[in-house]
Amino acid sequence: MFSIVPTKTVSPDATEHQPAAKPIEQVQPVVRQEGLRAQFVALGRYMARTEVHTYAFSVAANAILSLFPFIVLLLTVSRRVFHSRAMEAVVGDMMKSFLPVGQDFVMRNMQLLAHPQKKTQIFSLVMLLITSTGVFLPLEVALNNVWGVKENRSYLHNQAVSLGLAFAVGVLAMTSVAFTSAQKTVLTWIFFGHTENFFFNFFAYWFLKFCAVVAGILIFFLIYWVLPHRKVPARAVLPTAIVIGLLWDAAKHLYVLALPWLDFQSVYGPFYISVGLMMWAFLSGLLLLAGAHFSATRYTLWLARQAKLEESSDAGAE
Repeated sequence: MFSIVPTKTVSPDATEHQPAAKPIEQVQPVVRQEGLRAQFVALGRYMARTEVHTYAFSVAANAILSLFPFIVLLLTVSRRVFHSRAMEAVVGDMMKSFLPVGQDFVMRNMQLLAHPQKKTQIFSLVMLLITSTGVFLPLEVALNNVWGVKENRSYLHNQAVSLGLAFAVGVLAMTSVAFTSAQKTVLTWIFFGHTENFFFNFFAYWFLKFCAVVAGILIFFLIYWVLPHRKVPARAVLPTAIVIGLLWDAAKHLYVLALPWLDFQSVYGPFYISVGLMMWAFLSGLLLLAGAHFSATRYTLWLARQAKLEESSDAGAE
């Protein structure tokens, strides 16, 4: 696992005396005032903290390392398990919708790596298992901080949760690919095989876009819901996951528009694609952490407000 987040070694005797995490109802909100202004001010202060940028960069580095083995795995499963060239083409289209830069270059080389080479496929799977845990380790630490959890999972527990999340993301991706491939088959039947026209391309493009956005929202939701080392209600993170998923898609288009002004190629030469992907992964990590902090702030404020209402009703009853 590759991570730049320092880990803290704790003796067995010390862990036995560590207090359990407070119930979520007892977590104090980071802001005392109601209203969006106070929440956004607190969010701005949180995003200016150095450790937040450390977490985001660690996530970005491991995300880039796991991205290419993940694409190879999706192409291999489509080709070797489902024996579907249509699904393989959908994987390429979907990855192009996720990547902001170098889409053709990346997918062309991933197609070459996914050719029947057993050693390459096994190595891709091993690298995916290693780097995916490196993605989720700093995220767990960051999400534990925003939810008031003082103790992180043990190493083996974190590995198990990370592998489970990686598997869930893979299943989610293949499900999206299967739905999109089936939709294209149905559209081809509806249009009597006449696929070279505006309406077919319009429906196919927007269904692919819809599946990609939904997949992104579900990935954010799984991270927000599963990764913190405490039980987080789904209703606390689902609205934020939807908003962050939509913002992430919009931010990708803004990033693509900004690329000519950033002009990575003039600075980094042939490595500009890797730099562009790394920068986008870093910005995605910051956006993910911003959503985590905002959801925790809103939900703890709501719990505090509900507690005050209950106290007032109890006092009135007496």
